[in-house]
Amino acid sequence: MPKDWIKKRKREHYYRKAKKAKYRSRAAYKLLQAVKRYRFMKPGDVVVDLGAAPGGWTQASRKIVGSKGFVLGVDLKQVEPFNSSNVKTLIGDIRKPEVAQQIRGFLPCLANVVISDVAQNVSGVWELDHSRQIDLATHSLRIATLVLRPKGSFFVKTFHGGMLDDFMKLVRQHFAHTKRVKPKASRAKSSESYVLGTKFE
Repeated sequence: MPKDWIKKRKREHYYRKAKKAKYRSRAAYKLLQAVKRYRFMKPGDVVVDLGAAPGGWTQASRKIVGSKGFVLGVDLKQVEPFNSSNVKTLIGDIRKPEVAQQIRGFLPCLANVVISDVAQNVSGVWELDHSRQIDLATHSLRIATLVLRPKGSFFVKTFHGGMLDDFMKLVRQHFAHTKRVKPKASRAKSSESYVLGTKFE
């Protein structure tokens, strides 16, 4: 990585804030800000975190749900274990049909919330990156429909582009309320935004 980029990252507000708070990534603040504003996660909830590595969203979710909640982090690679007994991790590929059943096997009950910050490394070819991100978001949605309880919530990363409207329509087929969300912790120059679906039907 270019040295200038690394220096800029270390100076960046949310990066430094995350290091101080001992969050594993600055992305924790994206989730915390979204939950604070839209209140789709609360104490005692059961949460599935897709694309969990390195664990920032899992940590933030555990902070919100407290000791009476449960958080399952899912990723292609091993996530460093957490000390909390109500936080578990699972190695799994969300693109594979059997993963939803594996997730169900880890949960104490159907989930209240499914969150997904899943992303592939960007290629620099915008149409390709956008298409790949929508594909991952669609797989995340499929899992959400299989593990959420009625009136549950879904929060997923997307990139701006021509396929986003169709993805929003797909989310609306399953959730009574949908909206696009851009947390302050998302970099201003970033094309990422999140789709929030609430009241799963």
